[in-house]
Amino acid sequence: MTAGGTTARRSVFVAEVAVLLVAVVVDAVLATGGDRPRGVLGPLLATVVPYSGEATAVLAVLRRRFPRRIELLGGAVVTLSLLGTAAAAFVDRVPAQPPVTEVLAALLVAAAGCRRLPPVRAAVLAVAACTAVVLAPIVRYGLDFPAALFPVAAALAWGAAVALGLILRDADARHRRELDRVRTEDRLQLARDLHDLVAHHVTGIVVRTRAAQALAGNPAAPPQDPLDVYDQIEQAAAEALTATRGLVGVLRSDEPLPSPSLVLGDVVRAAVGEEASVLMADDAGTLTLPAQVSVALHRVLLEALTNTRRHAHATDVRVTARTEQDELVLEIDNDGVTGPVEEGGHGVLGMTERMEALGGELTAGPHGQDGWRVTARLPLDFDALPRGI
Repeated sequence: MTAGGTTARRSVFVAEVAVLLVAVVVDAVLATGGDRPRGVLGPLLATVVPYSGEATAVLAVLRRRFPRRIELLGGAVVTLSLLGTAAAAFVDRVPAQPPVTEVLAALLVAAAGCRRLPPVRAAVLAVAACTAVVLAPIVRYGLDFPAALFPVAAALAWGAAVALGLILRDADARHRRELDRVRTEDRLQLARDLHDLVAHHVTGIVVRTRAAQALAGNPAAPPQDPLDVYDQIEQAAAEALTATRGLVGVLRSDEPLPSPSLVLGDVVRAAVGEEASVLMADDAGTLTLPAQVSVALHRVLLEALTNTRRHAHATDVRVTARTEQDELVLEIDNDGVTGPVEEGGHGVLGMTERMEALGGELTAGPHGQDGWRVTARLPLDFDALPRGI
């Protein structure tokens, strides 16, 4: 819950308590001019019945503390109001008690019931509250003008309370649907991240294994210590397991857990390997990236280096990472391309879409006399990343 939401709830609670206190005062003022109780039963009932208004006010406030007991609290409010009405109707010695507080409390529990209870139980509570708020002024004061206006006002207020409860019920339902949608999108994004990360590491294992096989079957190749190859394969497999466990752990949870993060230096070195030299500023090398950013940059690096291998006759490939004001800048340069590298291809288009999905941009084109540069820019405000990417 945000601080703004907590403040709003507290303000509504304070306003609600203030209105109930005003209603209690109004009832007390109206009751001062009533007839004195008569007989033996009259004083006893006159001592108990006037406090039904205060009791209903307390029960109405308690519904916030016990939201799962709204039906019970609402039933108690309606019952107390109906008992006060019955006492005024059938016991001549008890003066009629003003129902302002009781009506207000019944309206509050009716609205809360329409918001939180199942439809049938909410309808029962709403009808019972309507009966209480309409009968109380009619039975206690009759239909003489101007008392006849009070039942009409109570009925209109009941309709407004029910409408407010239904509006809040619909808002709660839409909020739950939005949370489910966001959670589903996050899970799908994590699944895509899982695919990309594992595919990268497994591809590295396959490439190293095939390279070892090719060297072993080539008599002209220089001898190589097989332990080095095994160590590289083991390291790649361990990285794949670590990435898989982190993302699968998030997918298993029903709660919105934070995505696993990686350091930019590790992402760049894992993607580049021995294919290029890396120049990285100190502040950029230790920058922690969210999972979706690290995956996107990893794919951009792989795609750019793949294009270099396929289309360039480069003798120097450099990867540079730095921060400029509020942006992260990643550049891949090579000295073997003098024109467009793709005719109808989708590599640059895919890289551009990944950067734009994160709120950044990507450019690719000639650089210098005989070079080609791919530049990816991302905002450093990772908390403002678009959803659903």
